[in-house]
Amino acid sequence: MIFKQLIIAFSLVFLVGCKTNTVNLAKIEGKQIPVSEEIIPDPTLTDFIKPYHDHVVKTLDSVLAYAPASYNKSNGEFNTAIGNLMADIVYEQANPIFKSRTNHDIDFVILNHGGIRSQIPKGDITLKTAYEIMPFENSIVVASVKGKNVNEAMEYLSKAKRPHPVSQLKLIINSDFDVTEAKVKGKDIDENKTYYIATNDYLYNGGDHMTFFQPSDSLYVLNYKWRNALIDYFTKVDTINSVIDDRFIQLK
Repeated sequence: MIFKQLIIAFSLVFLVGCKTNTVNLAKIEGKQIPVSEEIIPDPTLTDFIKPYHDHVVKTLDSVLAYAPASYNKSNGEFNTAIGNLMADIVYEQANPIFKSRTNHDIDFVILNHGGIRSQIPKGDITLKTAYEIMPFENSIVVASVKGKNVNEAMEYLSKAKRPHPVSQLKLIINSDFDVTEAKVKGKDIDENKTYYIATNDYLYNGGDHMTFFQPSDSLYVLNYKWRNALIDYFTKVDTINSVIDDRFIQLK
């Protein structure tokens, strides 16, 4: 009996002695290490990265097309040469895909002025140029909406006072920024008709306050990135040729 009690007592002492102490975090310290030329590169890492770096640079510098002039999104009041080019490219590249899947044509394209992130300088257009223009992963989508929504889109464009890129549209506004003429592919807008508008996923979801896509009857996701459309277009043409035109103008 005494032996049994000794065993129990010993076991309790052993368990208490093996108890893990709780460690609580009391303080975190850190310091800023500025990245500058004073930091000596690790040659082991530099040598390891170099083949990948050289391959990426070579790929990005590959020439796709030629620009006879510089294209800047600030050059134009209600439509710009680069904006017209971007919207026309989306229509040209996306419409065959959309039609093959739905047997419908895209009626028009609307993008946003802020989505163009760089200019196209005069000279060679490279793969890097496409990535600089569109660094985001935005994809082209097509929304089917009623003519009422299309009229709301025209009102949005007239009041935005910015050269948002459009294609297959003709919009004229007066000095008070009221719509005086709005046509889709040369025809007046029919509020009872369903229109197929190509845009990108960011704008479809209300980006840049473009709420006129909702509600939509259907949404068609083409699985085609805006940047890839640019690359495909630049690859198939020799020289780009886009100008400021009368697709969106103001009569004063």
